[in-house]
Amino acid sequence: MDVYQGAVAALVPFFVAELAYTYAAASGIVLAASLLSSVAQPFFGALTDRHPIPWLLPVSTVFGGLGVALSGIGGSYALTLLFVALSGIGVAAYHPESARVARVASKGSHRSMGWFSLGGNVGFALAPLLVTVVIASGGLRWSPLLILPALVGSVLTLPVLRALEKAPRAEGGQGAAEGRDDWVSFVRLSLAVVCRSIAFVGLSTFIAFHAREQTDGTTAAGTAALFVLYLGGAVGTVVGSNLAHRWDRVTVVSMSYLVTVAAVAGVVFVPGPAIYLFVALTSIGLYVPFSLQVTLAQDYLPTRVGTAGGITLGLTVSVGGLTSPVIGTIADATSLRTALMPLIVMPALSWLLFRTLPEPAVPQRLLGDRGEDATLNAVGTSTEHSRL
Repeated sequence: MDVYQGAVAALVPFFVAELAYTYAAASGIVLAASLLSSVAQPFFGALTDRHPIPWLLPVSTVFGGLGVALSGIGGSYALTLLFVALSGIGVAAYHPESARVARVASKGSHRSMGWFSLGGNVGFALAPLLVTVVIASGGLRWSPLLILPALVGSVLTLPVLRALEKAPRAEGGQGAAEGRDDWVSFVRLSLAVVCRSIAFVGLSTFIAFHAREQTDGTTAAGTAALFVLYLGGAVGTVVGSNLAHRWDRVTVVSMSYLVTVAAVAGVVFVPGPAIYLFVALTSIGLYVPFSLQVTLAQDYLPTRVGTAGGITLGLTVSVGGLTSPVIGTIADATSLRTALMPLIVMPALSWLLFRTLPEPAVPQRLLGDRGEDATLNAVGTSTEHSRL
């Protein structure tokens, strides 16, 4: 599914090249994909809190792929916006239910949730390569071929549905709810994720153009930068889930955001091939928190894990797309480097919001047979730590 979130940004340079869109118009496509997804994901999250809907996994996967596949043959800017918006709805339907299922399967394990998030990040990383191979070969008219990963992915979810039918219904719905919801901490976490999203979506939308300017390269140079941005996310997710077994999640996330400030500054200001190093560091820094923020959100709202997943994976992540037209407008009026400068501030704001958050405990029903080590990691780390 996350192939299609990455595919929208990967398609932007081709829309600019073939259809002569401005930066602002091209970023509007990212906005269209994000807007409906932003509005719809909390709705789907609340729905799955009341009634688990496993069949959403294959259906939403196909829906997300179909919108992207049709976007290149829309024939008009309005139809392109419509199709990527429909893809955004598919993404919105997928994430809350998939996060709920992953939470059940992982029994609250940070490492398992990290592997779950890794799958999505690998999809992000593959998106620029997939789009480049297809669209560079035949132009936007070949975009219907991009439906193929969705068809494969939907088939792969079918064994999961069969396993869920046989498993006892211990999670999802009101009967499984336990614990007290910490809305204050959840709102602060959500604001931090919004700042992270602005930085990541802004870079993913314009990094291909910026890398070409910084290296005097071709379209391939831009595609390489986008690939590095997404691939670094896969690395960061695994690193983050492993670090959370040594330190508490809030400390790991806050440290990562602080380091990312310097990395984003390097992306914006350092010329030449070194930009790829800073793109990789930025991506790792922004993705170390990724799966940890999902489990934190679910532990802050233990009675509303679908809502927590929908907002953390959906609304707050998609909000970054709302700022892309602003960045594009500034770039058209000044320069792309000037437009990207505010992104340096975003991880700093995330760090400020995170540094004094409490570390919640994983609900006991999820610990199951994870043993003493899991209990120490999930509960023992809730003691007060010094923050950066």
